[in-house]
Amino acid sequence: MGVVALGFLIGVVVLQQLPSLPSLWFSLLLVLITVLLLVLVVVLATRFHPRWRVLLSFLLSATAGFFWASIVAVMLLADGLDPVLEGQDVVVEGVVASLPETQNRRMRFEFMPDSLRRDGEIQSLPGKLLLSWYQQPPEMNVGERWRLQVRLKRPHGFMNPGGFDYEAFLFRKGIRAKGYVRKAHGVNQRLAKASVSYPVDQVRQNLREKLDKTLGDHELKGIVMALAIGDRQQINRSQWEVLTRTGTSHLVAISGLHIGLVAGFAFFAVRRLWRLSAKAVLFWPAAKAGALAGLVAAAGYAMLAGFSVPTQRALVMVAVVMLAVMLQRRTQASSLLSLALLLVLMIDPMAVLAPGFWLSFSAVAIILYGMAGRLGGDIGWRKWWWRWGRVQWLVTIGLFPILILLFQKASVISPLANLVAVPWVSLVTVPLTLLGTVFLSLVPFVGESLLELALWSTDILWWLLQVLSSWSLAQWMQAMPSNWALAGAALGLAWLLAPRGIPNRWLGAVWVLPVVFSGSGAIADGEVRFALLDVGQGLAAVVRTQNHVLVFDTGPRYSSGFNTGGAVIAPYLRAKGVGRIDTLVISHGDNDHIGGASDLASQIPVERILSSVPERLDSLKIETLEVTNCLAGDQWQWDGVQFEVLNPSSVGDAAPGMGKSSKKGRKGNNHSCVLRVQAGDDSVLLTGDIERGAERNLVNLFGGKLASSILVVPHHGSKTSSTAAFIDAVSPQIALFPVGYRNRYGFPKAPVVKRYKVRNAQLFDSASHGAIEMQLGGKNNAEFIIQTWRQKSARYWHNLPPG
Repeated sequence: MGVVALGFLIGVVVLQQLPSLPSLWFSLLLVLITVLLLVLVVVLATRFHPRWRVLLSFLLSATAGFFWASIVAVMLLADGLDPVLEGQDVVVEGVVASLPETQNRRMRFEFMPDSLRRDGEIQSLPGKLLLSWYQQPPEMNVGERWRLQVRLKRPHGFMNPGGFDYEAFLFRKGIRAKGYVRKAHGVNQRLAKASVSYPVDQVRQNLREKLDKTLGDHELKGIVMALAIGDRQQINRSQWEVLTRTGTSHLVAISGLHIGLVAGFAFFAVRRLWRLSAKAVLFWPAAKAGALAGLVAAAGYAMLAGFSVPTQRALVMVAVVMLAVMLQRRTQASSLLSLALLLVLMIDPMAVLAPGFWLSFSAVAIILYGMAGRLGGDIGWRKWWWRWGRVQWLVTIGLFPILILLFQKASVISPLANLVAVPWVSLVTVPLTLLGTVFLSLVPFVGESLLELALWSTDILWWLLQVLSSWSLAQWMQAMPSNWALAGAALGLAWLLAPRGIPNRWLGAVWVLPVVFSGSGAIADGEVRFALLDVGQGLAAVVRTQNHVLVFDTGPRYSSGFNTGGAVIAPYLRAKGVGRIDTLVISHGDNDHIGGASDLASQIPVERILSSVPERLDSLKIETLEVTNCLAGDQWQWDGVQFEVLNPSSVGDAAPGMGKSSKKGRKGNNHSCVLRVQAGDDSVLLTGDIERGAERNLVNLFGGKLASSILVVPHHGSKTSSTAAFIDAVSPQIALFPVGYRNRYGFPKAPVVKRYKVRNAQLFDSASHGAIEMQLGGKNNAEFIIQTWRQKSARYWHNLPPG
């Protein structure tokens, strides 16, 4: 079973690495190979050596996994939105397919359409939609039928090294278009009340409303609601940070630990009660009755969690164990895990795109492997605590390379935090939460009292987690390791965590060291690694020299609280092994440039800030050693690389000849910091949102000295910037447009793009190319080596520009 499950997994994973799906002819060839392998396994099995039978089984299952995943992928891609409909007002009819999430003044929900019209004409249907309703959204329930006027676009997320693949997240959930509800009098209306089409989510929504009312405004209500129904939207960002730093975020996901606890409690309780009746025991053995109760309880709790990947794995394992009890069969833990892996992949081969899949299955596999040969004998309290401590040590060490690969960070204090948190949550908080949730509908007074006790237990644990999280060394962060380092770490961990009897296990730690000390590649003196990051409609760039790092602007912050400083820039810097920002430049005060500053500085220390609006940074409460105005004439040198500020030329109003910004006037776009970076014969000019006035002033002051190899195009390519005189003075070889996908401003404007094209500049934009990375100042670089992350990391589900 283990060989079959592993082969199936590898086949599924191989497909997910492809930039495009295989052709029909390749698929037919794959079917033929599968049939031939099956014939070899079935007909000639007795003639082969066992090792060859194992190899054939592996190849057959790997081929089957690849083929099955490709079938599912083709079906999901077939439901894509017609590009012609992007940005158009369309009317959809369908059913609300998820629990609506309300945050600030926005409501977000999944919607399953069964009708889509544009100008009254029927259009092809996409798959599931993810919709937002911004202005005074109505009360909405799962299963209700609605007619809505919406504006849609295909899924398109940020694409940056170390960043979260939002398009993969939506693809895995079957969401094939995003959009928002438009104001349309007489169109947006409820057509029918909730039906029974989504019974699980309807139960969850009903419970959520009761829990929300009962828990009130308690600071930790989100933790209890997560444990009760798997709804984590009310856990705020600071709480997630505490959970991440202490390695306890798994506790607020209804996982195998919680499913097993509920199943075990139901099994032992029903078995005990069943034995009290002689007739019941004669009718059916108590153990079998308990097993059935355990299975039903586990399925019910998994249902409340929305059948996430960890709950799927746990439910399959519980189901096999309970069925084995009812059928009086013995089972092995490794076989259970293999069967769970195989069934989860058969149900949803796209589960491998979720980090939770790898963390969940890997944690169980590591525990089974590391505790082999140590589960028998004395079960006294001292022995129990020793085993429990070893389990926490095994999980922390074993998951370390996976966490570094996925997030470039891992908790150091996880063993200590989980040593206390896991038994406390499992034996105190979860039982109180579940019993309280059940009794809310049966005996409300009892349910409310139990939930109050659940909050009390959460308060006690939270105090400890906050203390541990406040330790400065609670979390290890480093660069993205190489594939060779990860492969060596896997072998080293297998040796280090091996069962008793394996000699010199400590040598396995040596193989793990390359992951711990891996870097992103040395930068020579006088060289620059430059990156324009993909932050949507905004600007963020990173300049790295041999020993220093500069960040220019931090992208936007949205009304939901999401911002690109913490979600894009910080992960990028961690992936490159950066633990400190020497200088942060905030060009001006517009949200799409300053929005992510606070969150970025809270995650990565900032030594100095240069800005045209230093007073705005005081309200953001950023901890830094120095905040000063950026002024023309400021210069410094790092590692043989020259930095010079060219704008603004004064602190107050725009300098003479610059005029006022078309939007802001005083300290507006024309007051943006402009920075020129010179590395050998190469240079890059970062311009913020300057417009015609500032461009004219720069040309008058500097003339040909503005000449730069790379230009980050002013004001995202708006019509108010990129004058012919300015472009001629800079004469860029490469022009970079920091723009968002289908942004509402229509940037970059076609006339502006044409001005650069006629001057033979190479054009790149962050919406089409993702993060754009290049090296400047290399002695042997006759041409720029440009890497565009959307193309480099392309997968078949990604939204790629034509050509």
